[in-house]
Amino acid sequence: MTSAAKSSTPEASSPQSIPLSATPEQQQVIERIALQRERLRARRAARAQSLALAERNPGLGGTVDESMALRLAGFAREHPVAVAAVAAGALVAGPRRLVRWAGVVLPLVMRLRRKAL
Repeated sequence: MTSAAKSSTPEASSPQSIPLSATPEQQQVIERIALQRERLRARRAARAQSLALAERNPGLGGTVDESMALRLAGFAREHPVAVAAVAAGALVAGPRRLVRWAGVVLPLVMRLRRKAL
C-alpha cells in the first residue's frame, strides 16, 4: 500500500486511531478513557505482583487457605482501632442484640465463604 492510500483513510487503518478533528469534549472523553486504561493496567500489574509475592512467601499470610480465626487475628493486629470500635459497639449493643444479629449475619458469612471456596 502506498503512503497516499494510507493517509487518505486514517480511520479505516486501525480501530483505535483518533480522528484528527476531535471537538474539545471528545478530546476530554478520549483522555479520560486513556487514564482509565492506565489505571486498569496498573491495577492488573499490582495484582500480578501481589500474587507473585504471595506464591513466593506463603508464610506471610493473607492466603485463602487460612482459617477464619487466623485471618481475624491478623486483621486485629493490622487494624487495632477498628477492632476497638467494634468491641465498643458490641458492649453498647448488649448481649441480647448481639445474639440476634449473629443469627442474621453468621449464615450470610458462611454462605459467602462457601461461594468463595
